[in-house]
Amino acid sequence: MTPTTKFVSWVCQIAAAAIMGQTLFFKFTGAEEPIYIFTKLGAEPWGRYGTAVMELIAAILLLYPRTAGIGAVLGMGLMFGAIGSHLTKLGIVVKDDGGLLFTLGIITFFASAVVLWIRRAELPFIGSRLAKLGK
Repeated sequence: MTPTTKFVSWVCQIAAAAIMGQTLFFKFTGAEEPIYIFTKLGAEPWGRYGTAVMELIAAILLLYPRTAGIGAVLGMGLMFGAIGSHLTKLGIVVKDDGGLLFTLGIITFFASAVVLWIRRAELPFIGSRLAKLGK
């Protein structure tokens, strides 16, 4: 991995982890917006807590170099669900947020995708095969 590639990976890892980590407080403390979202999705409170735990795990995995690829996969999966929820049930704008949550989901998804691509060789079981894709 070149120094530039490593830098880009770390920027994306930190960005994705920070965005997911920032929302944890609101999900765990039962802030109005997450309760509204998960109620509308029919998954309150277990969906809110479960999502928060999974986002915490993804953020931690992203910040440890050996597990960043796994964290990226988990982050992408979580954000795929969030983006899908916005597009199908919630709408882009939730409670007059101007589309902020949707935008953060898109940013996190793509930051995780960049990390996954850069660190694909480090994935357990399939990493060696995936590493050949970029050559």
